[in-house]
Order: sequence, then C-alpha cells, then structure tokens
Amino acid sequence: MALKQISSNKCFGGLQKVFEHDSVELKCKMKFAIYLPPKAETAKCPALYWLSGLTCTEQNFISKSGYHQAASEHGLVVVAPDTSPRGCNIKGEDESWDFGTGAGFYVDATEEPWKTNYRMYSYVTQELPQLINASFPVDPQRMSVFGHSMGGHGALICALKNPGKYKSVSAFAPVCNPVLCNWGKKAFSGYLGSDQSKWKAYDATHLVKSYPGSQLDILIDQGKDDEFLSDGQLLPDNLIAACTEKKIPVVFRLQEGYDHSYYFIATFIADHIRHHAKYLNA
Repeated sequence: MALKQISSNKCFGGLQKVFEHDSVELKCKMKFAIYLPPKAETAKCPALYWLSGLTCTEQNFISKSGYHQAASEHGLVVVAPDTSPRGCNIKGEDESWDFGTGAGFYVDATEEPWKTNYRMYSYVTQELPQLINASFPVDPQRMSVFGHSMGGHGALICALKNPGKYKSVSAFAPVCNPVLCNWGKKAFSGYLGSDQSKWKAYDATHLVKSYPGSQLDILIDQGKDDEFLSDGQLLPDNLIAACTEKKIPVVFRLQEGYDHSYYFIATFIADHIRHHAKYLNA
C-alpha cells in the first residue's frame, strides 16, 4: 500500500512525519501522523497509538500535546490517525460537529449510508497497525493505545475488545459509558441503528463487565473543571464501578482545576508516556 509523505520535521532528535494513503477499510484517502524517535534509526521500537477526540484531525495531538520529548526519551514510535473518513460525499456528513466528519467514534458502522466508509474500529485496530508494521521500524508484538475524549473511549474499547493485543491503555477525559450520554446516543443510533444491545459492544463500561482477558492496568486522567464531566457526557464513575467489581486495576486521577483542553493533556502527557513505556519496554 503506497504511502505519500506530506511533511517531515525534526523534533527532539527524532522525526515527526505525516503520511497519506488510500484506506481499504474506509474507502477514502486518510492521513496519519507518526513520530520516529532517534532509537528508530537503529532498532525496532514499540508503537503507541493515540486516538483523538471530536472535531480533531491527525494534527491536533502532534501540535498541541507536547509529547515528543517523552516519546524520544523512551524510544516510542507514536502514531496518531485522523478521527473519521473525510470527503466521502455522504449526505449529512458535515452537518454537525459531533457526528459524521471528525466524529467516527471508533466504531464499525452497520447502518446506511455510513457502513461503507465509517469503519474506524477496523481501521485503527487492523488496517493501520498492519500498515505501520510493514512500513516502519516497529516491533509488532509491542503495541499500546491511548486517547482523549471520544478517542479515550476509542482507546478503552480497543484494549477491552482485544485482550492481549495492547500492552497498556490510558485515557484523558474518556467517554466512559456512551450508551448513556448524548454524544454516544447520537453517534450509536446513527452508525449502529436503534438496537441498543449492539451499542454495548462499543461501550467500555459494558465491555469491562465481560472482559475475560489478560492483565490490564488502566490509567485515566480527568479534569475536575471539565464542562463535559459536569454535563454528564463522560460518566467515569460508571466505568470505575465496573472495573472495581471485575477487579480490573484502574488508576483514576481527578485533576483539580483542569478542563477538557489540550492544556490539560499537555500537563500530564509525560505521565502517560511513562505509563506505556513501563509495559512496552519491559
């Protein structure tokens, strides 16, 4: 599969690159960002996947989070895909900020007209890792995932639906129980239809309840002054209760004074890189 390099910038001794390719799953051109640390010049490195939130592209994380220094120091390749297909000419795809373009919700849609293109779950768990493994100096056996908001939801479900595939998972302000929040209800009804039993397959709180898998330590940072926390979009307490019941370790840090923005992410990103490096470099 041909990769077209869009940009390349040296950063903390490594290279921050952006590529475009034709996606088989999404049937459109997709961009992803990838950071190659200095270590990648001489050895295969672990791959850490970042999933961004609503309205984001591959650019938000690489320009705002300040992750490069920690990734360079720990020798991690960091991959940041876009959040949805783009330019598919589907009626209604650009009508709202929380559905359609920029809002793929990391599900495989089953409903018309979305099911042909909106297959972000398969893209981020299968097609993109296969492409990265084939094209860059990464160790396919060492892979982890993290994300923010809608992407925090994406990271959690990727880890919970694929026991053992990811060495670690973490999230910033994730949508923890989407079947019960307005964002999730809108996205899931549009992409997955009216049968709410199908929604649970993409809900971290429900997936935890039936998680059979290997050991998984979850790290979550949540800003206490996050408007979406108080609006009931994130519902972390429901996930924590489910994890406690299943004895799945979760470190939940409620950060005083922080909101939902990339200022919050930038403050704690090095902690998350260290969390993943502990497992990826073990």
